[in-house]
Amino acid sequence: MGLTCNQALVRQSGMTLSPLDDYPIHQAPEVMRHVATSDRNFYDRYYFNCHARSDELMLIMGLGQYPNLGVTDAFALVRHGPLHRVVRASRELGLDRMDTTVGPFKVEVIEGLKRLRVVLDENEHGLSFDLTWEGTIPATLEPRHFVRWQERVIFDSMRLAQTGLWTGHIRIGDEEIAVTPDRWEGTRDRSWGIRPVGESEPPGIQAKNPGTFYWLYAPIRFDDHAILCIVQEDDKGRRLVEEAVRVWPDGREEYLGRPDYQPVYAPGTRDVVSAVLSFAPPGGKPFDMRCTPILPVHLMVGTGYGLEQDWKHGMYQGPKPVVQGVSYTLPQDAARMWGLVDAVGRFEYDGIVGYGLFEYWALGPHPSFD
Repeated sequence: MGLTCNQALVRQSGMTLSPLDDYPIHQAPEVMRHVATSDRNFYDRYYFNCHARSDELMLIMGLGQYPNLGVTDAFALVRHGPLHRVVRASRELGLDRMDTTVGPFKVEVIEGLKRLRVVLDENEHGLSFDLTWEGTIPATLEPRHFVRWQERVIFDSMRLAQTGLWTGHIRIGDEEIAVTPDRWEGTRDRSWGIRPVGESEPPGIQAKNPGTFYWLYAPIRFDDHAILCIVQEDDKGRRLVEEAVRVWPDGREEYLGRPDYQPVYAPGTRDVVSAVLSFAPPGGKPFDMRCTPILPVHLMVGTGYGLEQDWKHGMYQGPKPVVQGVSYTLPQDAARMWGLVDAVGRFEYDGIVGYGLFEYWALGPHPSFD
């Protein structure tokens, strides 16, 4: 059947095939490079962290695509001793969403939901790595994250979480660090949906929002299981999203009830020095878990999460690929360290110890600060 004039115009205006269209995975009457919503804030992102269960080093990596903004970007952040170093890259997304390279960055799915490889090739900014991830529990789907403010949907996203082990190497300057699964572990997530990305928009009525982001995210690996915990509350202390589940390597899950989060802050700050997470499994024995951040990393500094006006996730950086490096030294640059904290966390309950991500932010008004 021949194309009508209107059909030809549609195809010429961007309805272009990509290699992903040859797989039977379509979810909407669109080519796969187009998502089913026109919301500019649609995103699709990988996140990984890597540490040695100590305050030695934490490496955080992310790679995202923003189909309605036509951009893909990536970052790596390492905290090593006094060093806070970021390498970041951005390019136009192009036609092929299966292409997960961004400058020197690449994410390779070796075995879906089990094994992945993340690479930052040698570059002029003094940080590179080649690491392979092996999940220690099945990838676990978290509750849908939905937040509406002043009639606008701000968050509407899905995320999977997983604990795992790392193999490979990290190079920082002239130092090469061997990464072996007997010492190096971490957590990862994959999230997609709606969240604020790209260039800033005029706030309009959103300027009336209280600006609260009261958040805890703690995926934790123990020797024979994991615990995944989320708490987000608004300025009135109401729960926006929560999760508490114990997951075993064979896929068994135990719901741990409504989690309670009690942080202890350093005097005069909102920096968490310790916390207690309390769980009450329905029909089971309640228990408390003590949490201690042992290496805090300020995730938002240099990486694109919104602090720098010239580099945000999904922000268009021009027609050619751009690669940049940012480095700070602590404590000299401590005043720059602000926002969401991703810490290596030590967690203990019932005489057992595990390690994982202790991610928190206490921004804006909240009943606990009254």
